[in-house]
Order: sequence, then structure tokens, then C-alpha cells
Amino acid sequence: MTQQDIRPPASAPLALAATAAPEARPLISYVLPVYNERDGIAAFHTELTAALDGRPDLDFELVYVNDGSADGSLEILKELAGRDERVRIVDFARNFGHQIAITAGLDVAKGDAVIVMDTDLQDPPRVSLELVDAWREGAEIVHARRRSRQDTAFKRTTAHLYYRVLRSSTEVDIPLDTGDFRLLDRRVADELRKYREKSRFVRGIVASMGYRQTEVSFDRDERFAGETKYPLRKMAKLAIDGVTSFSTVPLKMITRLGFVVLALSLIGIVYALAMKFFRPEITVSGWTMLMVVVLFLGGVQMLSLGVIGTYVGRIYSEAQGRPLYLVREVIGGPGADD
Repeated sequence: MTQQDIRPPASAPLALAATAAPEARPLISYVLPVYNERDGIAAFHTELTAALDGRPDLDFELVYVNDGSADGSLEILKELAGRDERVRIVDFARNFGHQIAITAGLDVAKGDAVIVMDTDLQDPPRVSLELVDAWREGAEIVHARRRSRQDTAFKRTTAHLYYRVLRSSTEVDIPLDTGDFRLLDRRVADELRKYREKSRFVRGIVASMGYRQTEVSFDRDERFAGETKYPLRKMAKLAIDGVTSFSTVPLKMITRLGFVVLALSLIGIVYALAMKFFRPEITVSGWTMLMVVVLFLGGVQMLSLGVIGTYVGRIYSEAQGRPLYLVREVIGGPGADD
């Protein structure tokens, strides 16, 4: 049975429904990265299953990826797996990061469509079913776009600016104000699994793949419990990964900056020569000009080396050829260890 046969239309003609054989219910897989979410994971699972219970026309698989949690999250996940046969747990050997956790979940998800979402209840589970409806209407990638978000003013402002700078500096049309909360058709998920770079920016990779894409807008809620797993340091790293994965603009900026520095240097030389010949009485030491030029050029050189080093570091990481992640065990479902 093909993918098109498995995915029924949103509505079928009544005449055909009376005579046609019952169609198989689509299987929807949820990929749910977890990192130190002990205080909120049970509440998330309760709200998610409550939303899913309202859709008897669908089957579900819940793939929790434990990204090296050190707060007891794994024990809670095991309890959930014991009570809910739809739950599978991929337990990492250590913390590999949110983007790698998404990748591992995609590697084991078996659904006709795959939904990626966080478990902190900022992304409402009920909205995920709106993504399913958009998929059944023909979309192959459905982005959940944040209409509003309950974050600090600093995070809202920086996120707003970042997505617009990223979009303007890349050739990829990355949807604005979207995170990793989205739905992928089975074909798209299989193609995405072929992308194995280590410094991953999943939302950019998905946007670059093409296919039929659409958006569902929603209002993002506050975090239910705990602290954000993307502090400023990790947000900065993700931002750098996004820019360097899909843009060579930083490298081009170095060239442009070089021309600017050259122009300023020529102006400085002309000024120094003019002062030497026309105002020799005030050009005794030249110390100020020397320090300005040295410090300015030194700063430009360090900035340039830093940008180049970022790209070289990515090349080095890919050349090592190490596995993206290591799994201690898979709990629940076929292929589990226990």
C-alpha cells in the first residue's frame, strides 16, 4: 500500500464510504526530546494523551528521546512506558543536544507522519492535531508558526531579529517565527534521515528540502516547569549553526570588510602625508595614529580569523566521521532491549 493509500482524505463521499472497505488508520509518530524535564514530563504526557484520545481516527506512537537527563526523567519515562504501550524511549548514553535528539527520534519513528515537539508544554499538544489536519489536506511539511510567545522581552526581541537576519542572509526560505515544532510526511522524514551533518540546524534543513509546505499559527504558552534548556550560550550556538549551515555571508563580509579597511587605510595614509608636508609642527610623534591603526587592524584580523575558524571547525568535525549519537537502550516497541 502506498503512502497515498494510507493517508485518507479529510472527508470522503458518502456513496463511496458505504461500499468501500475500511481504510487503515494513519499512524502518527511524535518525536519528543527530553532533557532534565522531571517536573513536567508527566503533566505533558497527560495533556498529550488527552488530546490524542479525541482522535479515534488515528493511531499514535510516542517516541521520547532521553538526551542524557540527570534528574530522574528516565525513571518517569519508564513508568509512562509501562502504562502506555504507545510509548517508546530512546535513551542516549550521554547528552548529545536537542538537534541530535530530534534526529534519533526520526531514525526510529515509524509513522506515516512524524510530529516533532518539545515536552515543556510551551507547544500545546492540541495544536499538533491541527498539523495533522493540514497534512491530511495535502501538505507534506507543516510548520507551527508562533503568533505570540510567553517569553522574556529579551528572548522575544532577539528571536524576532535573528529569524529575519537569517532569512535575509541565506538562499533558503526559512519560515519566520518557527522552531522545531512541525509535522513531516513519511517521505520527507525518510529524506531528512539522509542528512547526517553534526552541527545540525533541523528547521533550516527541513525548509531547504522543498516539498509542499504550509503553516499553522498558534499562541505559545509559558513553560510548565523547570528552566529553559536553551540558555543564552546554547541559543548563540544554535544561531551560529543556523547561519554557517545555510549561508556564506560571514565569509563574504570579511572580503567587504577588507575593502573598507583598505579604503580607511588609504585615507589615513593621505592624511598622514598631508599633515607631514603641510603641518609639520604638529606631527612630532604620530603615536595616536599608530595606535588607532594597529588596534583597528588587529581587531579586524581577529574577527576574520574567528569567522574562518568557525567554518574550518565544521569541516574538522565532519571529517572525523564519528556517529551522531550513542544509544544505551530502546525501551518499548519492536527492537527494544528489555
